[in-house]
Amino acid sequence: MADVLEVADLSHRYREKPVLKGVSFALAEGEIGCLLGPSGCGKTTVLRLIAGFEAPGAGEIRLGGETVSRAGHALAPEARRIGMVFQDYALFPHLSIERNVGFGLRHLDRAARRERVAAMLQTVGLASRAQAYPHELSGGQQQRVALARALATRPRLLLLDEPFSNLDVELREKLALEVREILKREGITALMVTHDQHEAFVVADAVGVMNEGVIQQWDSPYALYHQPKNRFVADFIGQGVLLPGRVLDADQVEVEFGVLKGVSAAECDGGSCLAFGRDAEVEVLIRPDDILHDDASPMLAEVERKAFRGAEFLYTLKLPSGGRLLALVPSHHNHAIGERIGIRIGVDHVVAFHRTPAA
Repeated sequence: MADVLEVADLSHRYREKPVLKGVSFALAEGEIGCLLGPSGCGKTTVLRLIAGFEAPGAGEIRLGGETVSRAGHALAPEARRIGMVFQDYALFPHLSIERNVGFGLRHLDRAARRERVAAMLQTVGLASRAQAYPHELSGGQQQRVALARALATRPRLLLLDEPFSNLDVELREKLALEVREILKREGITALMVTHDQHEAFVVADAVGVMNEGVIQQWDSPYALYHQPKNRFVADFIGQGVLLPGRVLDADQVEVEFGVLKGVSAAECDGGSCLAFGRDAEVEVLIRPDDILHDDASPMLAEVERKAFRGAEFLYTLKLPSGGRLLALVPSHHNHAIGERIGIRIGVDHVVAFHRTPAA
C-alpha cells in the first residue's frame, strides 16, 4: 500500500531555537497516525508544516509522492487537498450547519453540493440538525460538524489539531471512538496531534511520541506501552515504576522479589540484557497491570495509597525494602491504608534500562 504522507528528516527553527530535529514518519492510505507529546515538543509545528502554513528549514514533506514542502518552498495550503479540524471547531456562527458543511463546496452545482452535504451529515449522525446553528448544538455535535466540513471536500489527508481538548472528559473518549469509526469507514488517511495519550490510543493506528523536537518512538499503542524504547517513552506512556535489578543472563534480571525472565534491554533495541554486562545494575519497568493481587502469595506489600476508579483501585504498595509498586486491583478488594496484602508478578513484557548514577 502506497504512502499518502511521507515526512523525511524534517527540521525547523524559530529564530535561533530549533523546534524540530530530523523528524521522519509515513502514513499509508487509510492509516490514522498521531503525534503525542507534552506542550512545546514540536508536534503542532509538524502539523503546520504539513498543512503548508510554513516552509521547513530542512527535510521534505511528500503527499502522494509529490514533494509539497522543502527548505525555502511550500506549496500553497489550498493546493494540497488537506482537510483540517481545529480544537475550537472554527464554525461560522451565522451559517446553518448545512451551510457550514458546504462552505468548501462552492465549486459544485447546487444539486451536487446538497447531495454531498446530506451524505456528510448522515455520516456524522447529524442529518436531522441540518438547519440548526452552531450555538444550538453541544460541543461534541459541533466537533462532528467540523469533521463533516473537513471530509466534504474529499481531502487526501486530514489533519486534526487537539480535536477533543475543549470537550468534557467523559465525552472525549466517546467522540474519539466515533471519529475513528468515521475515518475508517470513509477510508481517510489522517494525522492527529494531542497531548492526551488516551485519545491517541483510542483513535490512532500508529503513534509518534515526541519530546524536544524528536520522535522518540513511532509505534503501535500496544508497543509503546509494553515495549518502550527509552526512559522518556516509558515514563510518558501509562503508569509504572522502575525497580532496581541485577542482570543474571541474556534475558533474566534479579529484583527484590525474585527473578524475572524474558527481559529485554530497551536501550539496546530490545536486545540481550548481557549488552549491559553480567551483574550490571539495571532498572526494570513494572506496570500496574503486572502486579496481581493474591491472598495466598507469601510476597507481601503494604498499602501506602489508594485511588478508587470505580471498577478498580490503583494501589501504591510499599515493599519491605522501601521500594514502591503500583497495582490495579478489582474494587471489591477494598484494603485499608497500612494493610499488608499478598501480591505476585504476572509480567508478559519486561523492559530493563541501564541504571544511572542519579537513579
